Amino acid sequence: MNSDDRLRQRASRLLSQVATRSDRLINEGLAQADARKWHYAVLASLQDFGPASQAALSKRTGIYRSDMVGVLNELAQRQLVERAPDPDDQRRNVITISPAGRRQLRRLDKVLDALHDELLAPLDAAERDQLVRLLTRLLDHHDSPGS
Repeated sequence: MNSDDRLRQRASRLLSQVATRSDRLINEGLAQADARKWHYAVLASLQDFGPASQAALSKRTGIYRSDMVGVLNELAQRQLVERAPDPDDQRRNVITISPAGRRQLRRLDKVLDALHDELLAPLDAAERDQLVRLLTRLLDHHDSPGS
């Protein structure tokens, strides 16, 4: 067994290499649409799960709280989200996706669909579904308490 064979048999190395290529492809593709992956994550979270505080959005999306302020400022400047005082705690804001944000999310979904087609080109539909299921299972396992 030569070292190339050994390296290509390590799932951790393969996942890392695919993740690097995926990040580059997604970041470049979203940049052409004048967006960033964190924009998409926030808009998708708000659309799928409803209005949230900055802290809840940070937890939902995995964006650090310190970075979330900048992301929300960018989205608010583009009128893609709306901020309003939380009726239960005036020190905190509730973030809601705006109609323009919903339109932008639909555009970004199409951009990401095309980018995913490029990333996953060698896989057929069943293999793509299987890959997503397996990656989800791994992620859920490592995100669960006690892992």
